Amino acid sequence: MKRVNIHEAKTHLSALLTQVEQRSEHILICRYNIPVAEIVPVERKTRTIPSEELKNIEFTRPPELPTLKEWDDV
Repeated sequence: MKRVNIHEAKTHLSALLTQVEQRSEHILICRYNIPVAEIVPVERKTRTIPSEELKNIEFTRPPELPTLKEWDDV
């Protein structure tokens, strides 16, 4: 784990974020050599793959339009 002081973190924030993003490196930010924060990579979630059954759904009208019941309530 890399340790940097606050001044260095402010000065080189872009470069530090690149290290975290590309190398999954953890960076400890210190004030007077005492740790106060940590920059860690964010776990990126993979997109959900739609099932084959859902790919074949056909709409008879645009799904964003209100239903007839919803029109009655207006």
